[in-house]
Amino acid sequence: MTKELGSEMSTDEYYEAIVIGAGVCGIYQIKRLVDLGITATVLELGGDLGGTWYWNRYPGCRYDSESYTYGYFFSRELLDEWHWTEAYSPQPENLKYLNYVAEKFDLRQHMQFNVRVKAAHWNDEDGLWRLSLDDNRTLSCRFLIMGTGLLSQPTMPNIDGINDFQGDSFHTYYWPHEEVKLAGKRVAVIGTGATAIQVIGEIADKVGDLKIFQRRANWAAPLNNYKIDNAKMAEIRAQYDKIQEDCARSPGGFEHHPDRRGFWEVGRDERLKLWDRLYDEPGFGIWLQNFREIFTDEEANAELSEYIAGRIRQRVKDPITAEKLIPKDHGFGVQRVPLETNYYEAYNRANVQLIDISETPVEQITETGIKTSVADFEFDIIIYATGFDAITGTYDHIDIRGRNGERLKEKWDGGGIQTYLGIFVHGFPNMLMPAGPQSGSASSNYPRGIENGVNWVTALMEYARVNNVKCLEASAAAEHDWTEHVVQMYSTMLMRKARSWFTGYNSNVVGHEYGNPRYLVYNGGAPKYVRRIDQVARDGYAGVEMDGVAPKQAAAS
Repeated sequence: MTKELGSEMSTDEYYEAIVIGAGVCGIYQIKRLVDLGITATVLELGGDLGGTWYWNRYPGCRYDSESYTYGYFFSRELLDEWHWTEAYSPQPENLKYLNYVAEKFDLRQHMQFNVRVKAAHWNDEDGLWRLSLDDNRTLSCRFLIMGTGLLSQPTMPNIDGINDFQGDSFHTYYWPHEEVKLAGKRVAVIGTGATAIQVIGEIADKVGDLKIFQRRANWAAPLNNYKIDNAKMAEIRAQYDKIQEDCARSPGGFEHHPDRRGFWEVGRDERLKLWDRLYDEPGFGIWLQNFREIFTDEEANAELSEYIAGRIRQRVKDPITAEKLIPKDHGFGVQRVPLETNYYEAYNRANVQLIDISETPVEQITETGIKTSVADFEFDIIIYATGFDAITGTYDHIDIRGRNGERLKEKWDGGGIQTYLGIFVHGFPNMLMPAGPQSGSASSNYPRGIENGVNWVTALMEYARVNNVKCLEASAAAEHDWTEHVVQMYSTMLMRKARSWFTGYNSNVVGHEYGNPRYLVYNGGAPKYVRRIDQVARDGYAGVEMDGVAPKQAAAS
């Protein structure tokens, strides 16, 4: 397609906006753009839409947010039509839902699949982004919108011989679309993070033999899932207005709100009573309806952690195994808490063995299995539940260059993550991140953060169209001030000490090892974040240069 751009002509395939990623963010973003009449397309690496719910098909994969708070809120008609079948919906239903949304609003026609973006370079001369694709096409656009997801760049462990194994092996993110026959098989799971916790609880009673290789223990709490029948769904629909209000008011974008009482204002007996109730209730209550001090006060967190440890000891019969499953390097809730079903009970089965590789390290993957410092294990299947290069990983795997050829990866590697509002990066004009690093999305119920981010970005683009603004860029000062604010918010939180993707930790990625914190999320809570970005908009998008004109000064963080 040839598109006239002012007095210039481009032979590239041109769009006013290009969205990278057809997951939860990309689907909603293209909906908003199409509604405004903006010529736009979505580029998706996968074979179809869905993002994380397209790729992750491992056993046990499901929401850990309440289903009815994870779906989109933008359409009352959609809310009234869709029937969630479980409180925490499984992956097949989640993917079905996203396809339903796309079909209802006729969005698929605006999406391109099996497309890898190799590079995105800003051209100062014509004020356009040019994208190089792996099919040898070149696309250009005015606005580049990143909808690449939080956990979409899987990482493999640094173990010799991974390619030598002759059985079936795969990262959970790339679980095969066809059925994986597990019955009677000798299976290894490497990792005990959130994904592994879901997998192990689901397959322990189905495989012949299961060995779990753990480097670091992670806390987990019961999901306590339940079915949603017609009557319950009708009740939920009748409460959607309240549900939306509750999510908007809570720090995490959930229905769960922190206990208003001070930790030390309440006696221990009352604290134990609260914890007993929350532990046995569905969802994140034990984490997010707790006392605020568990996130900031070492002593308060230690008391809660010991309580959770006691519950683990009650559920795991072998005391040695139980102690290995209790984290010693971080307290409960200072990392995102995985929710589980039958995870701890799996270790009570005769066919399940926990192998602590901090004691007996894995030396290599062999043709037949896994060799540790003390034994050779043979397997039919090896499952790598080894996590992700979180939030910025996908950015790093695209050659993104802004003004004067500056590489985004080099900027972030050299000076740490720097953004304005988690939406802009200085030096990268017209690159918008509705759910970027340091935004209000990464640390909240993701779709709630996505809708806030997409709505704000879309309003900005509409403002630019109405006012004939061609180039939007955060000022260096606004970026500096926001980044400093994000860093300062970490200083009050115990999470700053944790080996967590919230701090950019990943031992399998060079530069992301422990001791090199990356300030990836906004810890001020969703309501505070929304107030801030809304104020920026009311102030005429303070901190944002428009066509090179110095911006209004951004309000103090």
